[in-house]
Amino acid sequence: MTDLANPAAAEKLPRERSVLIVEDDRSFLQRLAKALEQRGFTVSTAESVADGLLMVQQVAPAFAVVDMRLGDGNGLDVISALKRRRPEARGIILTGYGNIATAVNAVKLGAVDYLAKPVDADDVVAALLAQDHTTIGPPENPMSADRVRWEHIQRIYELCGRNVSETARRLNMHRRTLQRILAKRAPR
Repeated sequence: MTDLANPAAAEKLPRERSVLIVEDDRSFLQRLAKALEQRGFTVSTAESVADGLLMVQQVAPAFAVVDMRLGDGNGLDVISALKRRRPEARGIILTGYGNIATAVNAVKLGAVDYLAKPVDADDVVAALLAQDHTTIGPPENPMSADRVRWEHIQRIYELCGRNVSETARRLNMHRRTLQRILAKRAPR
């Protein structure tokens, strides 16, 4: 875990707590932004690579959380631009399509970590604030398998414009089964 009690290690982290979140899933973007604000970050958001690059040019933040695949390009472009503009900035890549090659590429371009979705705000903060060569241990309270499944279904449902039939088709699930799942509360 992050050793913020060690003053020498803490000096490597930017003192400023500004963070740019670049994510095209609006509901996830809003939840993550709110969660990071509650944890003391000053948050700015963008929903595309173009908007993210513009924000980096205007005011390069100390931290960045960037989705790998965005509608208009690759989130790694935002990380590269941020590292050119502010070399000490710390960025992480989020993706629903994790593989080793893209993780290695993300780190080569300046990302400090690569997290697979779904991810919670505590994992994001831990990755942003982790010291170099410090591995992040497993979360104390990881999402249950039922919760991960529910989050995935909710994401696809939102991406399908809240259309139950289209969501059921894409998830290869019966429409009535999906309706029952959507009517229930989120599992813990």
